[in-house]
Amino acid sequence: MTNPNSPIDFFSSISDPRVERTQKHSLDSILFISLCAVICGAEGWNEIEDYGNAKIDWLEKFLHLPNGIPSHDTFNRVISMLDPKELNGSFLAW
Repeated sequence: MTNPNSPIDFFSSISDPRVERTQKHSLDSILFISLCAVICGAEGWNEIEDYGNAKIDWLEKFLHLPNGIPSHDTFNRVISMLDPKELNGSFLAW
């Protein structure tokens, strides 16, 4: 991203554990939407998806979302696969 203080930049070094051919949504998008949703009070995967759908116009100012907002199952599956140490390191750096 162009802004060096963007949260997206701090989380861009996290390894994506998914098979490339199955990726409909970028890891950056999944992480950014999740982070924003939780900051705004989301308390589960369904609420993260609901937040994304409610704020899609705003999110598209920062993210490329050609396939829309990921489903709650996608948020759950992808975030559950991430290396906790990498995720923690990105939060600490941010």
